[in-house]
Amino acid sequence: MNTKKLWIGLAAILVVSFSVLGFYGHEIYSQKPPIPKRVVATDGTVVFTAQDIENGQNVWQSMGGQEIGTVWGHGAYVAPDWSADWLHREATFILNKWAETQFRTDFKHLSTENQAVLKVKLQQILRANTYNENTGVVTVPEIVAQAIQSNSEHYKGLFMNDTSLAKERKDYAIPANTIKDVTRMHEMNAFFYWAAWACVTDRPGKTITYTNNWPPDKTIGNVPTSSLLIWTGFSIIMLLIGIGLVAFYHAWNKPGELDHSLLPKDDPLTGINPTPSMKATLKYFWVVMGMILLQITFGIITAHYGVEGNGFYGIKLSSILPYSVTRTWHLQLGIFWIATSWLATGLYIAPAVSGYEPKYQKLGVNFLFIALIIIVAGSMIGEWMGIMQKMGLTTNFWFGEQGYEYVDLGRFWQIFLFIGLIIWLVLMVRAMLPALKNPTENKNLLTLFLISTIAIAAFYGAGLMWGQHTNLAIAEYWRWWVVHLWVEGFFEVFATVITAFLFVRMGLLNIKYATTGILFATIVYLSGGVLGTFHHLYFSGTPTAVLALGATFSALEVVPLVLMGFEAYHNLSLSRATEWVKKYKWPIYFLVAVSFWNLVGAGIFGFLINPPIALYYMQGLNTTAVHAHTALFGVYGMLGIGLMLFVLKGLTNKFEWKEKFLRIAFWSLNIGILLMALISLLPVGILQAVASIQHGMWYARSAQFMQEPILQTFRWMRVFGDTIFSIGIFCLTWFVIGLKTGWSLNKNR
Repeated sequence: MNTKKLWIGLAAILVVSFSVLGFYGHEIYSQKPPIPKRVVATDGTVVFTAQDIENGQNVWQSMGGQEIGTVWGHGAYVAPDWSADWLHREATFILNKWAETQFRTDFKHLSTENQAVLKVKLQQILRANTYNENTGVVTVPEIVAQAIQSNSEHYKGLFMNDTSLAKERKDYAIPANTIKDVTRMHEMNAFFYWAAWACVTDRPGKTITYTNNWPPDKTIGNVPTSSLLIWTGFSIIMLLIGIGLVAFYHAWNKPGELDHSLLPKDDPLTGINPTPSMKATLKYFWVVMGMILLQITFGIITAHYGVEGNGFYGIKLSSILPYSVTRTWHLQLGIFWIATSWLATGLYIAPAVSGYEPKYQKLGVNFLFIALIIIVAGSMIGEWMGIMQKMGLTTNFWFGEQGYEYVDLGRFWQIFLFIGLIIWLVLMVRAMLPALKNPTENKNLLTLFLISTIAIAAFYGAGLMWGQHTNLAIAEYWRWWVVHLWVEGFFEVFATVITAFLFVRMGLLNIKYATTGILFATIVYLSGGVLGTFHHLYFSGTPTAVLALGATFSALEVVPLVLMGFEAYHNLSLSRATEWVKKYKWPIYFLVAVSFWNLVGAGIFGFLINPPIALYYMQGLNTTAVHAHTALFGVYGMLGIGLMLFVLKGLTNKFEWKEKFLRIAFWSLNIGILLMALISLLPVGILQAVASIQHGMWYARSAQFMQEPILQTFRWMRVFGDTIFSIGIFCLTWFVIGLKTGWSLNKNR
């Protein structure tokens, strides 16, 4: 296919997709759940103010935010979804109060007919939108004000130190005195009330709530909307159409069998002499391995909190390292080490591609390394101090724990990281510039490489678009720009181009086929990937159009993933192409693993939860954790390790590797993550989904359900997968250290 047409297609996809993304971003701004100036009872009593709600959001963020339970389904999996839990408690209080007043008994002891009458009455008062746009006041009936007071007392006891709630705190891995100040607790209750209010209050002039009737709870009238069902069906149709078209394209443009006669007889990479800046990237990979070890350590502790509450095999860690801290660090370190591996690979590849070492390039690489170390260490210390309530709310926003999953680090550290990415961009561009100016057949691939490099630096800036008091619906919109577009989008393109460069440079891939293939793959991926961002926002205070677009385009995201078997087979064939290629066996095998997990983790487990009706019942359950682990580590982690090994091979190319520990690492990592998903996370998630469908989200996340023996057993079963996975990490670390000390090298050959 003509590359000019592909470039036009790519430009068109980007212009149209980002125009639509921006337009509906404006719609989210204009139709977000309003924050009332005051919440007032019918007797005139002021229950909460806007300042209470906004400060309460900051208090929630400071204690861990989405790292301790969820709000609107986004966050951690041990504690409840606070919006769903608040609503259930509020509804239960009101129904019992009415039952006692009218029938002198508890609600559960009423006849079915009387229960139905009270439920209808409950839905009428809870779903009524009493927000006055002119005054900014929400008026609540006296019975609702009483329920708010009851809920506030419960959460005050839970997050502070009510001894009667000690078991519940343990079940939710919440240490006593997580919130240490009564005023802060009142404000966080105000935020929880507002988040729950958005979930049950109908939008003006409509019969669906601000969160599209999420969470599921029949008692309050939260049932799937007709649009939810319609767009689920449409998404499946789009998936089938997309698969058919891409399969046809693949069959039409099939590259054919690998012609071994055209392959180089000797390793073309042997002649590359690493420049000083290329050699300077080695220290990045040492830090990568250190961060991986820390990440799995905190991951093990975090997972164990799910069965032992606030301890780790009897050691009371929660007073020093509470669940929200270990989970924050576990996620942040994952993002940090994967990004560091990819960035370091880029710094290694750029001079290798151009054959040019700019002046002071090594100094720039070393300076960026120091900056990254400061960012990682500084942000982790700040997150700990924020969660331990050692900062004021404004100081916490800037230097502590922002509480948004995957972008927890304080605003100062975000800005610092953004500046670091700009420095990385400058280092990349100045190294690639001579090659870009040279009109060779590599130019198209280099241009795409440059575009993805610019996008990586620029799109992290989306994380700076919310402020300390930004409405949660808007903050979620921008957060997913970072998590979905930055991590899952342009990093994916960048890594794909780097991989193609490596194979082209090794003479294993034709440059023309690589260019057209990468351009087409980028078009297909971004055609669904950009607007597929909306599938994270179905129930985050967004209008129905966001649900329709998210359902349609997230289905298209899966389309290229179903053909990953072809890519896996192709890469496997390359690893066996010639005798000299076999020394790159394990780096290539990690790329084969990327293809496998793209299909399984991103494709199968991703589509398991992506359709609107599925996510309606599953958002915030362990089914999400299945997708997160198998996609984040399975795809991006394996890719980071694969790229790291290619670079390390380039730096030690004159020696043969002793591959025993690398072999153990590869199989242990893949088997471990598979067992982790299949015998623990997935069974728990499926049982939760059944509970969510039958009773509601509040029950699927409750201690009552999650502490059942069968669920405890499944959580303990994770030990098998985690242990095997950990063995893989230790073997990989041992191997990488051995490249420096010599025990991983055969210097006699």
